Amino acid sequence: MKTLKRIILILVLTLGSLSIYAQQDPMYTHYMYNTLMVNPAYAGSRDALTITALHRSQWTGFKGAPLTQTLTVHSPLRNEHIGLGLSVSNDKIGPTNNTSALVDFAYIMQLSKRSRLALGLSAGANIFQANLSSLQLDQQNDPVFLNNINNHVTPNFGFGAYYSRERFYAGISVPYLLENNYSEINQNNGNTLVANEQRHYFFIMGTLINITDNFAFKPTTLIKVTAAAPAQIDFTASFVIMKKLTIGAMIRSGDAVGALVGLDITEQLHLGYSFDWSYGLETSKYNNGSHEIVLRYDFVFPSKKQIHSPRNF
Repeated sequence: MKTLKRIILILVLTLGSLSIYAQQDPMYTHYMYNTLMVNPAYAGSRDALTITALHRSQWTGFKGAPLTQTLTVHSPLRNEHIGLGLSVSNDKIGPTNNTSALVDFAYIMQLSKRSRLALGLSAGANIFQANLSSLQLDQQNDPVFLNNINNHVTPNFGFGAYYSRERFYAGISVPYLLENNYSEINQNNGNTLVANEQRHYFFIMGTLINITDNFAFKPTTLIKVTAAAPAQIDFTASFVIMKKLTIGAMIRSGDAVGALVGLDITEQLHLGYSFDWSYGLETSKYNNGSHEIVLRYDFVFPSKKQIHSPRNF
Protein backbone atom coordinates (compact mmCIF):
# COMPACT_ATOMS: atom_id res chain seq x y z
CA MET A 1 0.00 0.00 0.00
CA LYS A 2 2.85 2.40 0.82
CA THR A 3 4.48 1.67 -2.54
CA LEU A 4 1.21 2.39 -4.33
CA LYS A 5 0.83 5.68 -2.49
CA ARG A 6 4.34 6.73 -3.48
CA ILE A 7 3.76 5.91 -7.15
CA ILE A 8 0.42 7.69 -7.21
CA LEU A 9 2.03 10.72 -5.52
CA ILE A 10 4.62 10.90 -8.30
CA LEU A 11 1.93 10.39 -10.92
CA VAL A 12 -0.22 13.21 -9.54
CA LEU A 13 2.72 15.60 -9.31
CA THR A 14 3.75 14.71 -12.85
CA LEU A 15 0.43 14.66 -14.66
CA GLY A 16 -1.72 16.98 -12.63
CA SER A 17 -5.41 17.26 -13.58
CA LEU A 18 -7.91 19.89 -14.57
CA SER A 19 -7.96 21.12 -10.99
CA ILE A 20 -4.43 20.33 -9.81
CA TYR A 21 -1.38 22.27 -11.01
CA ALA A 22 2.22 21.39 -10.25
CA GLN A 23 5.64 22.09 -11.68
CA GLN A 24 6.17 19.52 -14.39
CA ASP A 25 9.37 20.53 -16.22
CA PRO A 26 12.48 18.58 -15.16
CA MET A 27 14.79 20.32 -12.69
CA TYR A 28 18.54 20.56 -13.24
CA THR A 29 21.20 21.38 -10.69
CA HIS A 30 23.52 22.11 -13.64
CA TYR A 31 21.07 24.57 -15.19
CA MET A 32 24.00 26.96 -15.84
CA TYR A 33 25.51 24.35 -18.22
CA ASN A 34 22.19 23.17 -19.65
CA THR A 35 20.95 26.61 -20.69
CA LEU A 36 19.62 25.66 -24.12
CA MET A 37 17.05 23.35 -22.49
CA VAL A 38 15.70 26.41 -20.67
CA ASN A 39 16.18 29.22 -23.22
CA PRO A 40 16.33 28.87 -27.05
CA ALA A 41 17.99 32.29 -27.36
CA TYR A 42 21.19 30.70 -25.97
CA ALA A 43 21.79 28.95 -29.32
CA GLY A 44 25.15 29.95 -30.82
CA SER A 45 26.22 32.02 -27.82
CA ARG A 46 29.48 30.12 -27.22
CA ASP A 47 30.95 30.90 -30.67
CA ALA A 48 31.54 27.19 -31.20
CA LEU A 49 29.73 23.99 -32.07
CA THR A 50 28.80 22.92 -28.53
CA ILE A 51 27.46 19.52 -27.46
CA THR A 52 26.17 19.05 -23.92
CA ALA A 53 24.87 15.79 -22.41
CA LEU A 54 23.29 15.51 -18.96
CA HIS A 55 21.91 12.67 -16.85
CA ARG A 56 19.96 13.16 -13.60
CA SER A 57 18.88 10.44 -11.18
CA GLN A 58 16.48 12.12 -8.78
CA TRP A 59 15.41 10.77 -5.38
CA THR A 60 17.52 7.60 -5.63
CA GLY A 61 16.08 4.69 -3.67
CA PHE A 62 12.53 5.92 -4.27
CA LYS A 63 10.57 3.53 -6.48
CA GLY A 64 9.43 5.24 -9.68
CA ALA A 65 11.71 8.25 -9.07
CA PRO A 66 12.47 10.66 -11.95
CA LEU A 67 15.23 9.85 -14.42
CA THR A 68 16.14 12.58 -16.90
CA GLN A 69 18.51 12.70 -19.87
CA THR A 70 19.14 15.69 -22.11
CA LEU A 71 21.27 16.31 -25.19
CA THR A 72 21.77 19.73 -26.74
CA VAL A 73 23.74 20.76 -29.83
CA HIS A 74 24.09 24.37 -30.95
CA SER A 75 26.32 26.59 -33.04
CA PRO A 76 26.50 30.01 -34.70
CA LEU A 77 26.32 30.07 -38.49
CA ARG A 78 28.66 31.88 -40.86
CA ASN A 79 26.23 34.74 -40.49
CA GLU A 80 27.27 35.80 -36.99
CA HIS A 81 23.75 37.00 -36.24
CA ILE A 82 22.21 33.52 -36.47
CA GLY A 83 22.48 30.62 -34.02
CA LEU A 84 20.88 27.19 -34.47
CA GLY A 85 20.42 24.36 -32.02
CA LEU A 86 18.73 21.07 -31.24
CA SER A 87 17.41 20.14 -27.78
CA VAL A 88 16.38 16.56 -26.95
CA SER A 89 15.18 15.36 -23.55
CA ASN A 90 13.77 12.18 -22.04
CA ASP A 91 12.02 12.32 -18.67
CA LYS A 92 10.76 9.14 -16.99
CA ILE A 93 8.73 9.28 -13.76
CA GLY A 94 7.03 6.14 -12.47
CA PRO A 95 4.83 4.73 -15.26
CA THR A 96 5.10 7.90 -17.37
CA ASN A 97 7.67 8.85 -20.01
CA ASN A 98 7.94 12.14 -21.87
CA THR A 99 10.36 12.63 -24.77
CA SER A 100 10.76 15.98 -26.50
CA ALA A 101 12.77 17.26 -29.46
CA LEU A 102 12.99 20.95 -30.32
CA VAL A 103 14.85 22.92 -33.00
CA ASP A 104 16.18 26.21 -31.62
CA PHE A 105 16.75 29.45 -33.56
CA ALA A 106 18.41 32.59 -32.20
CA TYR A 107 18.86 36.00 -33.75
CA ILE A 108 21.93 37.60 -32.16
CA MET A 109 22.38 41.38 -32.03
CA GLN A 110 25.76 42.90 -31.19
CA LEU A 111 24.87 45.78 -28.85
CA SER A 112 28.47 46.80 -28.23
CA LYS A 113 31.96 45.35 -28.54
CA ARG A 114 31.39 43.14 -25.49
CA SER A 115 27.63 42.75 -25.13
CA ARG A 116 24.98 40.91 -27.13
CA LEU A 117 21.24 40.39 -27.04
CA ALA A 118 19.66 37.32 -28.62
CA LEU A 119 16.02 36.55 -29.29
CA GLY A 120 15.17 32.88 -29.66
CA LEU A 121 12.40 30.63 -30.92
CA SER A 122 12.02 26.86 -30.68
CA ALA A 123 9.63 24.42 -32.32
CA GLY A 124 9.20 20.69 -32.00
CA ALA A 125 7.13 17.92 -30.48
CA ASN A 126 6.59 15.91 -27.31
CA ILE A 127 5.89 12.18 -27.17
CA PHE A 128 4.05 11.21 -24.00
CA GLN A 129 3.43 7.69 -22.68
CA ALA A 130 1.77 6.44 -19.48
CA ASN A 131 1.86 2.71 -18.79
CA LEU A 132 -0.87 2.82 -16.14
CA SER A 133 -1.79 -0.87 -16.46
CA SER A 134 1.65 -1.76 -15.04
CA LEU A 135 0.77 -0.30 -11.62
CA GLN A 136 0.16 -2.75 -8.79
CA LEU A 137 -3.20 -1.76 -7.36
CA ASP A 138 -5.17 -2.86 -4.32
CA GLN A 139 -8.21 -2.90 -6.59
CA GLN A 140 -6.92 -4.55 -9.75
CA ASN A 141 -9.99 -3.69 -11.84
CA ASP A 142 -9.98 0.03 -11.09
CA PRO A 143 -11.22 1.42 -14.46
CA VAL A 144 -9.26 4.68 -14.09
CA PHE A 145 -5.97 2.78 -14.45
CA LEU A 146 -6.96 0.36 -17.22
CA ASN A 147 -6.15 2.63 -20.17
CA ASN A 148 -2.57 3.40 -21.17
CA ILE A 149 -1.53 6.53 -23.05
CA ASN A 150 0.59 5.32 -25.97
CA ASN A 151 2.90 7.62 -27.99
CA HIS A 152 0.69 10.68 -27.72
CA VAL A 153 2.44 13.26 -29.96
CA THR A 154 1.78 16.97 -29.45
CA PRO A 155 3.51 20.01 -31.00
CA ASN A 156 5.03 22.79 -28.95
CA PHE A 157 6.85 26.09 -29.28
CA GLY A 158 9.08 28.21 -27.10
CA PHE A 159 10.45 31.74 -26.86
CA GLY A 160 13.37 33.36 -25.06
CA ALA A 161 15.60 36.42 -24.77
CA TYR A 162 19.24 36.20 -23.67
CA TYR A 163 21.59 39.09 -22.84
CA SER A 164 25.30 38.39 -22.33
CA ARG A 165 28.56 40.15 -21.64
CA GLU A 166 32.02 38.76 -20.93
CA ARG A 167 31.24 38.13 -17.25
CA PHE A 168 27.46 38.47 -17.00
CA TYR A 169 24.30 37.02 -18.48
CA ALA A 170 20.55 37.23 -17.96
CA GLY A 171 17.66 35.62 -19.76
CA ILE A 172 13.90 35.15 -19.69
CA SER A 173 12.03 32.41 -21.50
CA VAL A 174 8.97 30.23 -21.92
CA PRO A 175 10.32 26.89 -23.21
CA TYR A 176 6.84 25.41 -23.87
CA LEU A 177 4.10 27.86 -24.85
CA LEU A 178 1.30 25.37 -25.52
CA GLU A 179 -0.57 23.74 -22.64
CA ASN A 180 -1.42 20.38 -24.18
CA ASN A 181 -3.89 17.89 -22.74
CA TYR A 182 -3.40 14.12 -22.80
CA SER A 183 -6.46 11.93 -22.33
CA GLU A 184 -7.72 8.41 -22.89
CA ILE A 185 -11.42 7.57 -22.68
CA ASN A 186 -12.76 4.19 -21.61
CA GLN A 187 -15.69 3.58 -23.94
CA ASN A 188 -17.31 1.16 -21.46
CA ASN A 189 -17.66 3.46 -18.46
CA GLY A 190 -16.83 6.91 -19.80
CA ASN A 191 -13.98 7.54 -17.35
CA THR A 192 -11.34 9.93 -18.60
CA LEU A 193 -7.77 10.31 -17.40
CA VAL A 194 -6.51 13.81 -18.14
CA ALA A 195 -2.91 15.02 -18.01
CA ASN A 196 -2.62 18.78 -18.40
CA GLU A 197 0.68 20.51 -19.19
CA GLN A 198 1.36 23.84 -17.52
CA ARG A 199 3.26 26.77 -19.03
CA HIS A 200 6.50 27.57 -17.18
CA TYR A 201 8.32 30.92 -17.12
CA PHE A 202 12.08 30.97 -16.50
CA PHE A 203 14.48 33.72 -15.47
CA ILE A 204 18.22 33.00 -15.41
CA MET A 205 21.14 35.18 -14.38
CA GLY A 206 24.80 34.76 -13.54
CA THR A 207 28.06 36.64 -13.23
CA LEU A 208 31.78 35.98 -12.80
CA ILE A 209 33.72 38.12 -10.32
CA ASN A 210 37.50 37.85 -10.57
CA ILE A 211 39.00 38.03 -7.08
CA THR A 212 42.56 37.24 -8.20
CA ASP A 213 44.05 36.05 -11.48
CA ASN A 214 43.45 32.42 -10.46
CA PHE A 215 40.42 32.69 -8.20
CA ALA A 216 36.89 33.82 -9.12
CA PHE A 217 33.41 33.85 -7.61
CA LYS A 218 30.56 32.68 -9.88
CA PRO A 219 27.01 33.13 -8.52
CA THR A 220 24.08 32.00 -10.70
CA THR A 221 20.34 31.72 -10.27
CA LEU A 222 17.31 30.22 -11.96
CA ILE A 223 13.74 31.22 -11.12
CA LYS A 224 10.83 29.08 -12.30
CA VAL A 225 7.23 30.29 -12.19
CA THR A 226 4.05 28.44 -13.16
CA ALA A 227 0.35 28.79 -12.41
CA ALA A 228 -1.02 27.83 -8.98
CA ALA A 229 2.37 26.67 -7.64
CA PRO A 230 4.97 28.52 -5.56
CA ALA A 231 7.81 30.14 -7.50
CA GLN A 232 10.92 27.99 -7.28
CA ILE A 233 14.33 29.64 -6.95
CA ASP A 234 17.69 27.94 -7.49
CA PHE A 235 20.73 29.81 -6.23
CA THR A 236 24.25 28.49 -6.74
CA ALA A 237 27.47 29.97 -5.37
CA SER A 238 30.59 28.59 -7.08
CA PHE A 239 34.28 29.30 -6.91
CA VAL A 240 36.52 28.87 -9.97
CA ILE A 241 40.10 27.91 -9.13
CA MET A 242 42.96 28.23 -11.64
CA LYS A 243 40.32 28.72 -14.35
CA LYS A 244 39.85 24.93 -14.38
CA LEU A 245 38.27 23.64 -11.17
CA THR A 246 34.79 24.72 -10.06
CA ILE A 247 33.44 23.97 -6.58
CA GLY A 248 30.06 25.22 -5.41
CA ALA A 249 26.97 24.86 -3.26
CA MET A 250 23.31 25.27 -4.20
CA ILE A 251 19.93 25.71 -2.59
CA ARG A 252 16.53 25.19 -4.23
CA SER A 253 13.69 26.91 -2.41
CA GLY A 254 11.37 24.54 -0.59
CA ASP A 255 13.16 21.53 -2.03
CA ALA A 256 16.86 20.81 -1.80
CA VAL A 257 20.42 21.75 -0.88
CA GLY A 258 23.47 20.35 -2.58
CA ALA A 259 27.02 20.64 -3.84
CA LEU A 260 28.62 20.50 -7.27
CA VAL A 261 32.08 20.16 -8.70
CA GLY A 262 33.34 20.65 -12.24
CA LEU A 263 36.62 20.34 -14.09
CA ASP A 264 37.74 21.78 -17.40
CA ILE A 265 39.72 18.74 -18.53
CA THR A 266 40.84 20.72 -21.57
CA GLU A 267 39.89 24.17 -22.88
CA GLN A 268 37.12 22.44 -24.83
CA LEU A 269 35.95 19.62 -22.51
CA HIS A 270 34.10 20.14 -19.22
CA LEU A 271 32.93 17.43 -16.81
CA GLY A 272 30.64 18.17 -13.87
CA TYR A 273 28.92 16.27 -11.04
CA SER A 274 26.41 17.33 -8.40
CA PHE A 275 24.56 15.84 -5.45
CA ASP A 276 21.50 17.38 -3.85
CA TRP A 277 19.32 16.28 -0.98
CA SER A 278 15.61 17.06 -0.62
CA TYR A 279 14.84 18.69 2.69
CA GLY A 280 11.37 20.15 2.21
CA LEU A 281 9.40 17.34 0.56
CA GLU A 282 7.59 14.37 2.02
CA THR A 283 9.69 12.27 -0.38
CA SER A 284 12.87 13.13 1.56
CA LYS A 285 11.96 10.40 4.04
CA TYR A 286 12.18 7.74 1.34
CA ASN A 287 15.12 8.71 -0.91
CA ASN A 288 18.89 8.95 -0.80
CA GLY A 289 19.35 12.21 -2.68
CA SER A 290 19.78 13.11 -6.34
CA HIS A 291 22.83 12.69 -8.59
CA GLU A 292 23.58 14.59 -11.76
CA ILE A 293 26.43 14.44 -14.27
CA VAL A 294 27.07 16.77 -17.20
CA LEU A 295 29.56 16.61 -20.08
CA ARG A 296 30.15 19.50 -22.47
CA TYR A 297 32.46 19.77 -25.48
CA ASP A 298 33.19 22.81 -27.67
CA PHE A 299 34.32 22.24 -31.25
CA VAL A 300 36.05 25.58 -31.80
CA PHE A 301 36.01 26.75 -35.41
CA PRO A 302 39.55 26.94 -36.83
CA SER A 303 38.42 29.68 -39.21
CA LYS A 304 37.56 32.06 -36.38
CA LYS A 305 40.55 34.24 -35.64
CA GLN A 306 39.22 35.10 -32.20
CA ILE A 307 36.23 34.47 -30.02
CA HIS A 308 34.09 37.51 -29.21
CA SER A 309 34.52 36.95 -25.47
CA PRO A 310 35.77 34.20 -23.12
CA ARG A 311 33.27 31.34 -22.83
CA ASN A 312 32.47 31.81 -19.16
CA PHE A 313 28.86 30.69 -19.55
